Amino acid sequence: MSLFVFRNNTVERFFPKDYTFSGYDDISVIPADVNGYVWFYQAPVGHSRETSIEEIQGYQQKFDFVLSRTDANKTVIALTMEEIYALPLTDDDHAVRRAIWQYNAALFEAEKNHANLKVIDYSQFTRNYPATDLLDWKFYFISQMGINPKLTKDFQAWWQRKVDSIALKRKKCIVLDLDNTLWGGVLGEDGISGIKIGGDYPGKAFAFFQKSLLQLSQAGVILTVCSKNNETDVLEAWEKNPFMVLKKEHFAAYRINWTDKATNIRELAEELNIGLDSFVFIDDNPTERELIRQMLPMVSVPEFPTQPYELPVFFKKLVEDYFKVYSITEEDKKKTEQYKANAARVQAQHSFSDFSAFLESLDIQITIEAANEFNIPRIAQMTQKTNQFNLTTKRYTDADVKDFLSNGWKIWCVSVADRFGDNGITGCIMINGDEIDTFLLSCRILGKGIEKAFIKKVMALLKEDGIVSLKAAYQPTAKNAQVADFYDRCGFTCVTENADGSKNYVLDLNAADLEIEKYYHINLK
Repeated sequence: MSLFVFRNNTVERFFPKDYTFSGYDDISVIPADVNGYVWFYQAPVGHSRETSIEEIQGYQQKFDFVLSRTDANKTVIALTMEEIYALPLTDDDHAVRRAIWQYNAALFEAEKNHANLKVIDYSQFTRNYPATDLLDWKFYFISQMGINPKLTKDFQAWWQRKVDSIALKRKKCIVLDLDNTLWGGVLGEDGISGIKIGGDYPGKAFAFFQKSLLQLSQAGVILTVCSKNNETDVLEAWEKNPFMVLKKEHFAAYRINWTDKATNIRELAEELNIGLDSFVFIDDNPTERELIRQMLPMVSVPEFPTQPYELPVFFKKLVEDYFKVYSITEEDKKKTEQYKANAARVQAQHSFSDFSAFLESLDIQITIEAANEFNIPRIAQMTQKTNQFNLTTKRYTDADVKDFLSNGWKIWCVSVADRFGDNGITGCIMINGDEIDTFLLSCRILGKGIEKAFIKKVMALLKEDGIVSLKAAYQPTAKNAQVADFYDRCGFTCVTENADGSKNYVLDLNAADLEIEKYYHINLK
């Protein structure tokens, strides 16, 4: 994604190579042929308090001007300002700092009124280093570089995490050990009342960790357990220990047995129907961590702290490295219940010998809704995260989706509910003219034919709108092989197939089979 950076210092080396840059403190050119913009103005370095304040106030006026002139459908990322080199001559001189506070407050206020503006707190980067490491005076005087070049790799990694957070990219699931991970001690040896959770140290440190994980779960991260233990002992501890924060209902799935953890994690991935690269494995045992690194290299395995008092720092890094996103959707908040309901569906299916009868018993409600200001963030999020059932795997931001709508695209999302629960918005289709640009569904609703019902209803809507021929494409990736023949199964004709496995299709809507099974109850909004 090419972005244009407005800056007042030399910052080229800190950003990706496809970024372009303004002149120093130059807002005379606002290019239109970029995907978005970055505003990165650093605090002035000087001796005159009055001049510094005037410069900061001028930066705010320039930002307001640029924001008013940029395309509202393109993302603008603004970094807050930090006082890297402070030189007040008296302890009661807070004027420059106050100007910086006002500048940052104005950015956050502007964010409230501009959906395309994302404000990034630059202090999240700077506070990791002492002031003496943030600025190298040699490079500042030689090339007006406002960041120490020794921090280039650190800044690039931090910046990429921030860009991913805006794109709502993150890991989906934590796999947690129990003994000496969620509580102190070994349950099988110490008993329910002997394990350390709550009360004095180290129990209070483990309670803090559990409360933090609960908060993460409420923000849409799936919690699971993989522990070598007796299941009945753990279930009893979850029920009877009064200090336990995380209990059985907080976990979407668990494997509590004596099977090796690599096998158990594979089973958890299959049960939840998510990729192993979406997992983060947390275990105090270095041997178990190394096993997963060797057997399941796609699973992320951070180092666990050696002392319980280090858990708050560990959790903060866990969030920063794997789970922080710019914002969360309502669907994110319901993740645990949705995946637990999906497991219940799998169990219910086992009692039916006829699959159609099973589907009819589910009372499947499919709601198809045109893209609007409320569901666009979720639609954009799905393009960023969905890999398995994704025909073209194109990644879009909410600003991109808004731009498509303004250019006449037809975009619908689909919500699915049944007698076990509501999965929320779990799929979308984007159509540019007479061509399907994007068609995707969340993995947790696959296996019930919903994808065919959804696309058939959309095709019927397009036919009613006067479209007689519909084009589509399949672009292979490492993860979407399961949909390689999806359009073939929907009646499309493959017109070209390329050496890389990509295919182009066409469908005559007048001759298409648009009949939908009656056990799918479809609602249009």
